[in-house]
Amino acid sequence: MIEAIEVTKSFGDVAALDGVNVSVPEGSIHGLLGHNGAGKTTLVNIFSTLLEPTAGTARIRGLDVTAEPQKVRRCIGLTGQFASVDEQLSGRDNLVLIARLLGASKRQARTRVDELLELFDLSDAAGRPVSQYSGGMRRRLDIAASLVGSPQVIFLDEPTTGLDPTSRLGVWEIVKRLAKDGVSVLLTTQYLEEADRLCDRITLLSKGRVIAEGTPGELKADVGQRMVTVTLPTQTEVPGAVKALEDSGIRAIPQESGTTISVPVTASADLAAIVRTLNEARTEITELGFSEPTLDDVYLRLTREPTGKSVPA
Repeated sequence: MIEAIEVTKSFGDVAALDGVNVSVPEGSIHGLLGHNGAGKTTLVNIFSTLLEPTAGTARIRGLDVTAEPQKVRRCIGLTGQFASVDEQLSGRDNLVLIARLLGASKRQARTRVDELLELFDLSDAAGRPVSQYSGGMRRRLDIAASLVGSPQVIFLDEPTTGLDPTSRLGVWEIVKRLAKDGVSVLLTTQYLEEADRLCDRITLLSKGRVIAEGTPGELKADVGQRMVTVTLPTQTEVPGAVKALEDSGIRAIPQESGTTISVPVTASADLAAIVRTLNEARTEITELGFSEPTLDDVYLRLTREPTGKSVPA
C-alpha cells in the first residue's frame, strides 16, 4: 500500500533522504522514528505528493507519486504536525466544507460528517467553534478531516505532539481502530512508547538514512537481553540458588547488591522454570522482577553508532 524504493531527496547540498526503503502492507501501522531532521516529515511529504523525490520511486497502492499525483491524492489522507482546521468554523462546518470540496453532495456530506463526529466522539461539540475546542478535540477533528474522503492510506505526522496523556491515549485508540478497519497508516513520532504501543513495524531514520527496521520486538531483541531479577532474603542463600539454577541448565549471575541474582531469558516460559527450580531447592524468593530492552535503548544505541544494522524481516 505504501512503498519507497531507494528514495533520495536533496535540498541543494543537503541530503534530507538518502536511499530510503519502506514497505507498508494493507491494514498495518508502520512507524517512522527518528530525531528532528532525520527525514521523517520529508518522506511523508513525498508520499503525499507535496514534494518530488530527487531520485528513487515512491508508490501508493501501486501508483507512482510523481507520475500520477492526482490519483494518489484521491486515496490518501494527511494529518500534519499542526492542526489545519479553521478555528472560526464549527467542527461540523469544517468537515462539511472538506466533504463538499471533495465532490460530495449535501446529503452525502451530512451523512459522512455525522459518521465521523460520532466516531471521534465530537457529536456534542459539533456546533461549537473550533476555537473553543481543547487540544485533544482539535487533534481528533484534524484526523477526522483527513478521513472525510474515506482514504485507504493515511499519514499521521507526529499526531500527538503537545497533547496531554489522556488525549494521547484517545488518539492511539483512533489509530488502532483505523488499522483494524483496513486503513494503512504511516505514523511519524518522537514518542518511543507511542511507536512501541501502536506500530506493527518501525523504520528508524537518522540523518536521512534507514539505520534499522523491524517489529518493536525484533528491534529490542537486537540490542539487548530480557532479564529476570531474583531477590533472596539473605546473601548466604545466593550461592545455593545459583548452583541450583545452573544445575538445571539456567545461567545465573550474582549481582553486587549481594542478595540479587540476574537470569537472562528468551521466553516467558523461562520465568516459570526459574521459580520451579528455586522452589524445588527450597529457596525462598523475596522479590521477582522482569525487564526487557526498550525502544529507548534501541534509539539511543543505534543513533550513536556510525552505521546501524537492519533487522531481518
